Amino acid sequence: MIKIAIAEDLPQLADALKEKVELGKEFKVKSVSSNGKELIGALTNDHNIDVVLMDINMPTMDGIEATEQITNRWPQIKIIMSTVFSDEHYLFDSIMAGATGYLMKDEPPAKIHKSIYEALEGGAPMSKEIARKSLNLIKRGKPRKEENLAEEYNLTVREIEILEHLSKGNSYEKIADNLYISYGTVRKHVENCYRKLRVHSKLEAINKIK
Repeated sequence: MIKIAIAEDLPQLADALKEKVELGKEFKVKSVSSNGKELIGALTNDHNIDVVLMDINMPTMDGIEATEQITNRWPQIKIIMSTVFSDEHYLFDSIMAGATGYLMKDEPPAKIHKSIYEALEGGAPMSKEIARKSLNLIKRGKPRKEENLAEEYNLTVREIEILEHLSKGNSYEKIADNLYISYGTVRKHVENCYRKLRVHSKLEAINKIK
């Protein structure tokens, strides 16, 4: 049996993904975690896992941070990002964290099964849309704006994304809805941004990243 772990904070999506995976008789989902920290705890107790299907946006610890930790502690485990986000910066940071593949959540069971096999055989499974964006990243490199912000102010991908939402006039509530995270998580990220940018208001923060 090929042993799978799933990290997904939305129960209905986690159930749907588990069902898709286990349509293949050779696959067994051993654990389902609602965030990266919970997943790390599960693997600490039992890291006899072949592949992790990893959501990106989760509370407490997101998928990119969890991927980096798993890659460092259990490098034999293959990690395939399973997400609704096709943004290039998520793709870049996932790959840099150690992800083996990157799939959109609406992929059919056959594609998921094929991707798991491909990852175990040393490949890099990706949805078609993601593969195209990967080529664009190779041609162009990481977007300069994000690279400069990350290097100059030590901002994370999530913090940069939230600042971009703020610059568009989105409220904390709208940002939380758009990114599938809680209001409190948005507020905490904003506080971190203010601290790193050394500003005290939304207007100051937006002006500093322009």
